[in-house]
Amino acid sequence: MCQSRDPIPFVKMCASGNDFIVINNMNQDIHIDPLVVKKWCDRKRGIGADGVLVLEPSSHASFKMRIINADGSEAEMCGNGARCISLYAYLKGIAASVMRFETLAGIINAEVIEGQIRIQLTQPTNIQLNMKIDDCPTLLHYINTGVPHAVLLVDAVETTDVVTIGRKLRYSSAFQPAGTNVNFVEIVDGSHIVGSTGFQPVCRQDACTTFIKVRTYERGVEDETLACGTGSSASACICTLLGMVSSPVRVITKGGEVLTIYIEQDGDNITRLFLEGEARVVFEGRISP
Repeated sequence: MCQSRDPIPFVKMCASGNDFIVINNMNQDIHIDPLVVKKWCDRKRGIGADGVLVLEPSSHASFKMRIINADGSEAEMCGNGARCISLYAYLKGIAASVMRFETLAGIINAEVIEGQIRIQLTQPTNIQLNMKIDDCPTLLHYINTGVPHAVLLVDAVETTDVVTIGRKLRYSSAFQPAGTNVNFVEIVDGSHIVGSTGFQPVCRQDACTTFIKVRTYERGVEDETLACGTGSSASACICTLLGMVSSPVRVITKGGEVLTIYIEQDGDNITRLFLEGEARVVFEGRISP
């Protein structure tokens, strides 16, 4: 709902299959109603999106990012959303190519580099490895990369029932009251990926970058999405802590795009975490409040 009742300008953006409606509220003249957000995000009756990103003024950064999920709830952080809003702020002249912005999870540093957007996520917290809970027959792992994530290692991610298992764990009593996002991870051979998709793995210091496939059931969207930036980062962190991969980790998303995760460690402590990938503008328009 807009105070003036005029149509609201928006930009539809996409990053690795996650799509968002981006709204500039730097003048603070737009009131965003969660019920209206649900209508806007409806893929049959609205614009269609995983959520709405709102730019608002900040007293200690270039801007503040609000993240409103498709169900109307507000999220602390969204990795792919952060990459979209970074590109938006740069293209609209709100911020320089190197920027800082505020989220409910903390301050995010971002950089736009020749079509790639790299963000530094907040330092991961609440790491728990090898958890056993009643709602899951196998061990799982937990980490907060701005929002909470459960991580399960599977043999074949493409045949995993992500929605059924993900929904059950998302609402598990072990993760209440906030709930959790749920990620399913398969570690794959980079040489196989080259043959099947055609891209070359990046090699650092004669050690080939590790690839993992990740599928995510997202809290707030209440379904599987084509990608999740904080989920990809969470999965890469867990696999690194378990000694299964090393940084940089390339994540193959459900949508087929690839994200690169850079992890800096001090022993078992993750000190800095970066997420890098493409983002793009899909179209611009106006919508009734």
